[in-house]
Amino acid sequence: MRLSLLGAAALALLTTPASAQVLDARVLPERYGWLDNRDWGWYARRIPLFESPERSIDSTYYYRWQLVTKHLTYGDPATGYTFTEFIDRPFWSGAYGAISCPLGHQMYELRWLKDARIVRDFARYWFTAPGAQPRSYSNWYGDAVWATYLVNGDRAYLGRALPFMKRQLAGWDAERYDSIVGLYHWDGLHDGMERSINSRQTDDIDEGADGYRPTLNSYIFADLRAIARASALLGDSAGARSYAERADSIRARVLRELWDPRRGFFLHQFAHDEKDGVRARTRTWDSGKYAGNAHGRELIGYVPWQFELPPPNQGYERAWAALMDTARFLAPFGPTTAERHDPLFYISPRCCWWSGNSWPYATTQTLVALANVVNDYPQDVVTKRDWMELFRIYTRTQRKNGRPYIAEAANPDDGSWEGHDTFQHSEHYFHSGYIDPLITGLIGLRPRADDSLEVNPLAPGEWKYFALDGVEYRGHRLTILWDRDGTRYGRGTGLTILADGRVLATAPRLGRVVAYLKPVQFLELEERPPAVNLAVNNGRGAYPWVTASWSAPSTPAFALIDGNYRYDRDPPNRWTDSGSVNAKESLVLDFGAPRPVETLLLYFLDDGAGSAIRAPASYALEIWENGRWARAPEKARVPARPEGHRPNGVTFARRVLTSRIRLTFVPRPRAWVGLTEIEAWA
Repeated sequence: MRLSLLGAAALALLTTPASAQVLDARVLPERYGWLDNRDWGWYARRIPLFESPERSIDSTYYYRWQLVTKHLTYGDPATGYTFTEFIDRPFWSGAYGAISCPLGHQMYELRWLKDARIVRDFARYWFTAPGAQPRSYSNWYGDAVWATYLVNGDRAYLGRALPFMKRQLAGWDAERYDSIVGLYHWDGLHDGMERSINSRQTDDIDEGADGYRPTLNSYIFADLRAIARASALLGDSAGARSYAERADSIRARVLRELWDPRRGFFLHQFAHDEKDGVRARTRTWDSGKYAGNAHGRELIGYVPWQFELPPPNQGYERAWAALMDTARFLAPFGPTTAERHDPLFYISPRCCWWSGNSWPYATTQTLVALANVVNDYPQDVVTKRDWMELFRIYTRTQRKNGRPYIAEAANPDDGSWEGHDTFQHSEHYFHSGYIDPLITGLIGLRPRADDSLEVNPLAPGEWKYFALDGVEYRGHRLTILWDRDGTRYGRGTGLTILADGRVLATAPRLGRVVAYLKPVQFLELEERPPAVNLAVNNGRGAYPWVTASWSAPSTPAFALIDGNYRYDRDPPNRWTDSGSVNAKESLVLDFGAPRPVETLLLYFLDDGAGSAIRAPASYALEIWENGRWARAPEKARVPARPEGHRPNGVTFARRVLTSRIRLTFVPRPRAWVGLTEIEAWA
């Protein structure tokens, strides 16, 4: 499914919800009228629907999908879509504001999005967009591509992405591999984890402490394993064996070098001598000022389990005893990133310290890792109840002023984001996951490469019901529901799994269910060129351009062609005519040359009744034709009257070839007009 198609098909996407098997796609998202993006059809068409008895989890789920739309960015017609990390585009970001640090989390979230174009674009952006920076930070690109394939089952997608996976690995080999040690090295800042207890033992607390870390080495292990599996699937058995052997080698080196039997934990190992007697090739607190200290554990020590690197039944699981211990990691809004009572444990009132604050990035990793341990490791250290407690803590942390919210880091004791979400910095930060842990952990859909569907919910047995509806999985439409007494959904009691409307499996209690899922043959059709948005300019040329008859100084018209739409008042990404005294205002979208426009999407602002910015009372649309302005040959408008917080679509009755489009707005009484984006599709 494309984000925008041509002609009448584009308006159909604005009005027609995808069919659901249990939940009402027309009603459920509308429960959350406080969402900024109220394009209810977007949710209905593109995401699995979800409900549970815990409204805080439900609301956070839909907020996190809205977060996806806030960061969705159409870079240019050649590149298509990518995602930002910050709400703005900081100077250290790559093309169109994307940053490689969270790309693994972002791709894991996106694999559940029912829009193949966005998923494909994001996977290839990193190696086709000029100015993309796929290794500016450590990440697990290859693993995330494979994880996406496990959901979409599309071998063509995997075949196109495999060369990118190999290029990424070759870059890591050239830039970060130490052939003597047999591991990859980097500092915490380039893990996205600056000012850690290790970097603070160096002269540069941000970029110091170059070393062999559980993070990057686990990511490389996962990427190697993903390339091996993809190669085998696509018929390269020799290549698969080679990459699998390399993955085994990294695993062995991580276990030997980074596991500390004394403390039962995976730790950072320094690559160089540092100050205060810290010696190269020693782990945290094995040398230096605090040599022999019993602490030194950081949340990164759980990352190996995010990718199931530690072998089971060899005692490594004892590391997890520290997670649910309030004397170590557990906190009301945690977990903490370093264990309490460590000599350098520190909760900072401002960004950016990984010495104790709660970081959603790391919490996501820990939730995924813990779900893997509970699902796949025989052990008695942690339980599904522990996972649920941590997930509830994570949900509770994502709040500000009583509503769902996410930023860069929080105080683990009181949940405050203050000092960490400074203006146009990390508000609504896309640096973590929630959707994927909910689907693969709470609901327990465990993606597999074979024809078995595995579901093992970690949801509490005392819940009376839950439903995840309309999941697109390997060519099938799945619904997973729990109805303890059968009164909620009328599909019987217990756990029920539907595939394409038919019952695939049932169970009387919450637990692991494995069922055969008939494979779907994906047709290898010739790919049609995708629709392109002609109304975007991110600095690659002089056109397109947009001018306004009046713009408020703080809301310039250029915001309308940056490829990103969001409706926030603060921080803004909008044009308004605030302060104008004119009865009408106009915008001119100039393509610089004639362009074949078939569909126009207008993203109107509306800050609510009594506010200064409202959707206009009406608008007129003209095209530049035969040397003059002429009324546009409109076929349909959806919606018929201007509405804010959703796209307003216009299709044309005939093919329009024009170099300019003019919009003229009539404001509502005692209000001004505003938009966040204009899209012109062809």
